[in-house]
Amino acid sequence: MFVASALLIIGLLLLAYGADRLVFSASILCRSFGIPPLIIGMTVVSIGTSLPEMILSFSAAQHGQMDLAVGTALGSNITNILLILGAAALMHPLSVHSNLIRRELPLMLLVTLLSGFMLFDNQLSRLDGIGLIAIAAIYLMVVIRIARKAERDNNDTLTREQLAELPREESGNTVAFLWLAVALIILPMSTRMVIDNATAFADYFGVSELVMGLTLIAVGTSLPELATVIAGALKGEDDIAIGNLIGANIYNIAIVLGLPALIHPGSVDYHAFARDYWVMLGVSVLFALLCLLRRRRVGRTAGLFLLCGFFVWVTLLWMQPAFMDG
Repeated sequence: MFVASALLIIGLLLLAYGADRLVFSASILCRSFGIPPLIIGMTVVSIGTSLPEMILSFSAAQHGQMDLAVGTALGSNITNILLILGAAALMHPLSVHSNLIRRELPLMLLVTLLSGFMLFDNQLSRLDGIGLIAIAAIYLMVVIRIARKAERDNNDTLTREQLAELPREESGNTVAFLWLAVALIILPMSTRMVIDNATAFADYFGVSELVMGLTLIAVGTSLPELATVIAGALKGEDDIAIGNLIGANIYNIAIVLGLPALIHPGSVDYHAFARDYWVMLGVSVLFALLCLLRRRRVGRTAGLFLLCGFFVWVTLLWMQPAFMDG
């Protein structure tokens, strides 16, 4: 079991690192091809933080492990808000200044509600998958349109912070292609390591693949979000920290949940909707309220509350299955 645990952790770290290198190389290559920096920031970089979840969900669905894929999607959103936002706010209170963020938050809630309609029958059909991927595409177009206007007006802190954080072109295309090759080698290998050892881990401890996806896999695949949000908080770039979580949560629902529905439509563990969806919806509403209410601030008290909520939720999932199943 020690070997499986070690390989699971190594696989998650490699998955996060490979995704980071893929985003880095793609950003430099896109710039060299003349793609506007704002478009790179809103597409390649924004989607890139959810890349580990997408890759793992795709691979799990290919092997018929729908519960693992769905658990990863729902668990990553819960982890992003309770663990990552909570930890960041505890280090440095986060304030919302960007109008773009205030427009994105209702979109996040809308997408979360729509996913509930698709999960309520404990089935994910290919039609559900098409609908979710379409939602991702529409969201991307809407956000790019809003961001372009904000860039022209030069009045939005989020777009300025995103442009400042983009990788520079000094590295050159040769280095970018080398990192791209490294990422394409690491990602499939690390994904297989994670799925195989997560399955062994779940069997050993007698927990379902859904719970594995909701907890250990969700935390591991959220490492890029953790790095981005903590770095943004420590630099005082509050909007990019919060904006990253909003975008990641939308892509987790629309793409990470949509891919398995397209690849391997079928039934899902009923706990995914009856228990876990409502936790995700509840913390999403709380996240939106913290950012939209008059103070527009996630302070240390809220951060501590969110962190405690995360540990209580994980403990209930792992230590009291009978209670959670009830």
